[in-house]
This record gives sequence, structure tokens and C-alpha cells, in this order.
Amino acid sequence: MRLKLASMLVFLLVVPVAAQPVESFEAFIANFAGKAIAAGVSRETYQAAMVGLTPDPRVPDLVTTQPEFTTPIWDYIEGRVTAGRIERGKAAMSRNGDLFTATGQRYGVDPYLLGAIWGMETDYGAVLGNKGLIRPIVRSLATLVHQRRSRLVEDEADLIAALQLVQRGPLNAQQLVGSWAGAIGHLQVNPSNVVAHGTDGDGDGRVDLHNSLADALATSAKFLRSLGYQPGVDWGFEVSVPAGFDYLLADRAQMRPISFFAEQGIARVSGRPFADANLGVFLYVPAGKDGPKFLMTQNYLVLKGYNFSDSYALSVAHMTDRLKGGGAFKDDWPRGTALPNLAQRQAIQQALKQLGFYDGAVDGRIGPISQAAYARFQAARGEVADGFITRASHDVLAAAGR
Repeated sequence: MRLKLASMLVFLLVVPVAAQPVESFEAFIANFAGKAIAAGVSRETYQAAMVGLTPDPRVPDLVTTQPEFTTPIWDYIEGRVTAGRIERGKAAMSRNGDLFTATGQRYGVDPYLLGAIWGMETDYGAVLGNKGLIRPIVRSLATLVHQRRSRLVEDEADLIAALQLVQRGPLNAQQLVGSWAGAIGHLQVNPSNVVAHGTDGDGDGRVDLHNSLADALATSAKFLRSLGYQPGVDWGFEVSVPAGFDYLLADRAQMRPISFFAEQGIARVSGRPFADANLGVFLYVPAGKDGPKFLMTQNYLVLKGYNFSDSYALSVAHMTDRLKGGGAFKDDWPRGTALPNLAQRQAIQQALKQLGFYDGAVDGRIGPISQAAYARFQAARGEVADGFITRASHDVLAAAGR
């Protein structure tokens, strides 16, 4: 639900455990006042919203159990892009058809993409009344900042932004509610981006993403455009890859025209031709040569700006197509593959570092950098260099490092 600024995992990432707080919660509340006031939060707003708060005891556990980061990508997608959610989404968009059409036309964002985010984030608004999931975000964000977790800078910015929203109104600190991570409203936008992009979509003079779907859609559309969303461009295409293809070309750091990949024998699984051979794309193989493969456009990377998990981004992309009447992915996932645990992922990165293929952090986060390093290791051994890291990868690298 939160904007992040660097590439993360393809799947099965475990969020680091939060560090021990360096001060009591009461001391943190007192000491953080200076930062908030320096950022424009009035002393009166700060005291009314923060003084007397207690930490939310549920937040620390939630940090380490986010499904985007602890579930294989195929389980994550299929657990969210379900037949029931697709049908509910079609019905919800039909009920609000004029609003979705008008928002799409005004901002140039595919209304079905907005519908997919709505469904993924709050099940079309159904969870917004669940007090076990939706709670005052000032308390949640204060708890996160006090925990001093790895996203401290972003969490501090969102806490200050939440206080700015309280100061701005119309919602006070108890009425400004959202997820445990601080995301607000139907499409779950974090406070910093509500401050930057919050939009009055229904013309009532207020910006209230929780109670106004029009405000939520307009704000998310404006946010997506700020991330570089390109009107009229699809998120990507499922494709087939010929035998003998050089998977080292699956590099999201370099966009190439579709014609480049077509010349290598890559084709859409639908059999339809690509509409624009000059469109810039990258090849994405989240589960290696035996799983679904995609040519992704810039708009897929925009989805990762909305939420940095590839599992989330691909789920939203797929839900967008399903709401339009599209079908399931043609190729199946390698479901029987054994995947490495955290300690094994760390050992994999360490081995790749020792062998000279990897210069990143040894943190167990298997993302594009680790996968590219493993692909280079595979290529050096004369194997298909698809970069798919499995439990068997651990054993192979352990032997290679002896």
C-alpha cells in the first residue's frame, strides 16, 4: 500500500524484523514534536493528535507478515484475483460507471486499472468499515516510527503528513483512518501522497478518500500520472519465448522496443500481433523459464511505484485484464518448486558475492539484482540463465563455493 523508491523482490521476500526502540513511547512522542513542528505542524495540532497515545501492539507483527513479501507469487496472485472478486468488481464498476468513465477521461488513466487497485486494496470498499483492519493512522504510524524499522525515513514522512492532514481537516486524528501502515481510503494512498496529490473528486470542497470514492479515484489517478503513467498504454503482455533464448536479455534496467524481442522469436500467447513495435518494454520472467513470461511496459513499473511488490503489481495488472473480460494466464506456474527459506536466501547472496557475481546486501531479499547475479552464475556454467532462485540454487552455490 505504500510508495517505495527502489526495486524489491519478485516474490517470497521477508521484511526485516524491526529494531528495538531506542526510547520509551512517551519519550518518542515528546522528542518527535520538534520534527513535526519544523515541518509545519502546529504545536496545538501535535498535542491534540499525539500526546496521550499508546503504541498499537498489533503493528510490529504485521510488519513481518505482509503477504506481498511472504507468499510465492503464484499463491499471492491466485489468492486475490479470484472469480468472486472479479465478479464483485464488475458489479461495483457498473454501479459507478459514470464516475469511472469521467475519472478516466479527466486524468487519462485506464478506469479498469483504478477498479483493479480498488479491488486489491479494499475489496471495493468492503473493508473500510472493519475496525480490526481500519484504524486511526496517527497511532499506527507513530508505532512504526517508534519501532525504528528499516523504512524509518518514509514512515517519519508519512507520520508528519498525517499530522498535516489532521491540521488541514476536515478529519481529526480519530477520523483520519486507514491501514496499519497508514494508507488511506478506497484505493489506499499513503499520507505523503495524499498531501501531494489529494484531489476533491466530487466537488464538495473536501478531500476525504475514506468516505468519497470520487475523491479516492481522482487522487489515485493523479498519483499514477505523477509516477509516469502513460495514457493508452497497456501494462504488458504475456508472451511465449522460444527454446534457446538468451534470458540474460530479461533486464528491467534496459527498455527495448518490442521489435527487438519479436526478432528474437518472442510472441504474444494470444497469437495477436503487437500493436506498436516501437513501444519500449522489458522481459520479466518471475518464475523462470517454466513459468509465465511477460513483456512489461513503463506502466508496469508505475504500478510498482504504487506498491513496490512485484506480486502486488502483477496482481493489479492481471485483475485489470480480468475486469475487462480477459482470461487467466496461459502458462502455468512451477507450483511444485521448493523455494529457499530466509537463511538459505542469505547464503545464496553470500555465495554469489564470494564468487564475484553479486555486490548487493546480504539480506535475504531476492529481487531483480539477486536474480540477475544468479543468471550470470548460471550462464557461466552453461545453463539456461533465467535467474530463478530455488532451494536447489542453494545447494548448487554451496558446492560451487567449496
